[in-house]
Amino acid sequence: MAGKGNIIQRIKGVKDILPPDVSVWQWVEDSARETFESFCYSEIRIPIFEKTGVFSKAIGETSDIVEKEMYTFTDRGGESLTLRPEGTASVVRAYVENQMYNPPSAKKLYYMGPMFRAERPQAGRYRQFHQIGAELFGPEDPGADAEMIHLMMSIFENLGVEDLTLKINSLGCPECRPVYREKLAGYLDSRREELCDNCARRVDRNPLRVLDCKSHACGQIAEEAPTMTDSLCGECKTHFDRTRALLAAVGVEGKVEPRLVRGLDYYSRTAFEVASGALGAQDAVAGGGRYNSLVEQFNGPSTTAIGFAIGLERLISLVEDKGGVLAPELFFIPLCAEAEEKAFLLARNLRNDGYLVDMSYGGSLKSQLKKANRASANVAVIIGEEELAKSIALVKEMKTGEQSTVPLDELTQWLDKHFMGEE
Repeated sequence: MAGKGNIIQRIKGVKDILPPDVSVWQWVEDSARETFESFCYSEIRIPIFEKTGVFSKAIGETSDIVEKEMYTFTDRGGESLTLRPEGTASVVRAYVENQMYNPPSAKKLYYMGPMFRAERPQAGRYRQFHQIGAELFGPEDPGADAEMIHLMMSIFENLGVEDLTLKINSLGCPECRPVYREKLAGYLDSRREELCDNCARRVDRNPLRVLDCKSHACGQIAEEAPTMTDSLCGECKTHFDRTRALLAAVGVEGKVEPRLVRGLDYYSRTAFEVASGALGAQDAVAGGGRYNSLVEQFNGPSTTAIGFAIGLERLISLVEDKGGVLAPELFFIPLCAEAEEKAFLLARNLRNDGYLVDMSYGGSLKSQLKKANRASANVAVIIGEEELAKSIALVKEMKTGEQSTVPLDELTQWLDKHFMGEE
């Protein structure tokens, strides 16, 4: 019975992940880990919160995340801290701080975990959400771009997720991007009065951000804007074309989307996004890109890098339900104190042998068999005073009701033979 007063509820925009749903999460995470490791990526675990400058430096002061969405607070020492809104900045900080560039070599890292943004909660968008992502430091060759995108698409493929569209673009380099920026700013300035207030301010500060605006009016204006692909220098065009050719070689087809800029300031050259037709208006499930100057911004050596992140909540909404109640293979029913001690010992040994084992505590045999049935147990192992005196257990197969009498010292071998197929 609930206590008096109002029940304390979770904060709006976050959710509990309960059984049996959590088994789907575990299945998706395990599949992603296997895919990452098949590409020789190693896991990195980054802090939940960082100094605020880690994110404002990396993401960009004019981004929506920094301007409006970060959970930032001042600690007791007066330092500004922020709950991580994304993973790349923290991974780059860790890469530089721990001198992972020594000795020089390609570093392949992946991460999983919660992120936090103070945005308006809606379908598929939470204030605490989860991402899985990867970062590759070192190679600048278009093969690295193709590998990263292939890795991302392999995660979806291995989970059986279909109806996806890969969008890909090039954001240029320090040579050709300023030329495009000037063209874009001139065009947007001519239509400034038609833009939303945020984008009107961004025309002078960061005109590329206008292309990422979700408002209908700004989207219409962006459709008619000059494109980055028309302003690429020779090296950037060659890089982009080679990336696409390598992806095509492994059967990954990307749709060139010349207005795709992503929402973060650190991207250069390759940018990409994956959309699902099953998600409605908010259709992005993953995205990423190359960032060739971010390591230097964190006072590390000149190091090129590329990465991506997948929204775990959105991904899980797309996978076939692989969940279910975690059902015990064996369910011990001790009927007296001495039997309980024996059952404890047997359960430990069987768990060590790889069995899923649960146990009932107290009640009649009838009520405990009901518990075993509700738990979807395969087998109930019943031990009472009479069984102890004879050093036996009564083993009942729950589906058929068939019962067998098994000596206690032969229980493991009997179970292995009947349920593991061992001779």
